[in-house]
Amino acid sequence: MEKLEWSALEYEEKTRSTDWFWALGIIVVTSSIASIIFGNYFFAALLLLSGLLLGFFAVKKPHLVPYELNPKGLKIRTLLYPYKNIRSFWVQTRVEDGKIQLKPTFFVKTERAFMPVISIPIEDHMADDIRSIMLSQDVAEEEMKEHPSHRIMESLGF
Repeated sequence: MEKLEWSALEYEEKTRSTDWFWALGIIVVTSSIASIIFGNYFFAALLLLSGLLLGFFAVKKPHLVPYELNPKGLKIRTLLYPYKNIRSFWVQTRVEDGKIQLKPTFFVKTERAFMPVISIPIEDHMADDIRSIMLSQDVAEEEMKEHPSHRIMESLGF
């Protein structure tokens, strides 16, 4: 079995206008003031902290993440997912579905309890290689898609 290596950004970087940050600030401050008026000081503090963290992560640059399919399993950075712990996979190729353009993505369903489905961006030309490697390791192929909440968050600018 061959080894397949690639790297991709951990998330798609979005450029946000100053209006986006103004809207975030206005929403957080007015929600916090309303929370204080109703006497819920803990929730007001939580809203302010959440708004600050959201603003921080909005300006943070994505890191380049190395991926590798090798004879032992799927390696993401330094974490190895052995093939025996991978329940199923799906390789989504670039498709235009009406107004929505689906990006080439490698989905992996693991045995993890928290966030069991991992979505990994890939290049178009890698789809067949990934599929053949996974099938050669007797990993089940199961159609998967991005969660609808991911599309909603993208449309909101996250």
